[in-house]
Amino acid sequence: MTQQIPVADAAATGTDQEDGTRAVAADLAYKRLAIVNIAFWGRPGEPGWVLVDAGLPGSTGIIRRAAAERFGTHPPAAILLTHGHFDHTGALVTLAQEWQAPVYAHPLEHPYLDGRSSYPPPDPWVGGGVMALISPTFPRGPVDVGSALRALPEDGSLPFMPGWRWLHTPGHAPGHVSLWREADRLLMAGDAVITTAQEAAYGAITQETELHGPPRYYTPDWEAARDSARRLAALEPEILVTGHGQALQGAGMRAALHRLARDFDTVAVPKKGRYVGHAARAEDGSAYR
Repeated sequence: MTQQIPVADAAATGTDQEDGTRAVAADLAYKRLAIVNIAFWGRPGEPGWVLVDAGLPGSTGIIRRAAAERFGTHPPAAILLTHGHFDHTGALVTLAQEWQAPVYAHPLEHPYLDGRSSYPPPDPWVGGGVMALISPTFPRGPVDVGSALRALPEDGSLPFMPGWRWLHTPGHAPGHVSLWREADRLLMAGDAVITTAQEAAYGAITQETELHGPPRYYTPDWEAARDSARRLAALEPEILVTGHGQALQGAGMRAALHRLARDFDTVAVPKKGRYVGHAARAEDGSAYR
């Protein structure tokens, strides 16, 4: 079984808002939807905002109401995806159609967003708890957003989000991206690293804070995942927002992130599993390599 990394001297960061989100900057807030987070970039009440990820199936109404409370009648300028797993695209098709919003993702995620391909099967043998054991029952796509789908710009910029850049951080998914703002060293890591034990139902529900690699049952390329964690640690972020768990800030978070990157093979990679020792292959449902 892999190990968790306690995060010493780094409390969860952010200010709870009346709309049920937690603000980590004047223009960034995230909202927990059961076991996963979505994020809203943009100042409350103003047009031109961006939704980052689209939650679990069944969360359409919750996201719609949260967006209305935060931005009024203004639709988003775009929906941006860190990756296309089912817990990040649950409301995507409906909201993209309703808002007439373009959907931006890395080109390597497009087969899972335009109806062409399903992800490789999850891995229930990685250990850690019931979430891993029941992972074969989770949807693995594809979804199809049709003509709304767009590729992220090759220059690393983020449409409608000045000052931000996207970073290719594969491993958990082939086209997984993290979002980085140098000005205040704010990192949205998606699922490249997370701050709770997602494999266990208790950890997923209680959000007990500890630093982990990506959810093991849905990570088909551990070599790439290790490289991505090291790339993120090298950024020395001040604030870390992840797809699962609470946002963290400060030196304690950075120390834990560096330890995760340094000891990734022993603290993040499972001892056994479908993709331990080799990445997913084309016959697994997707060409990862």
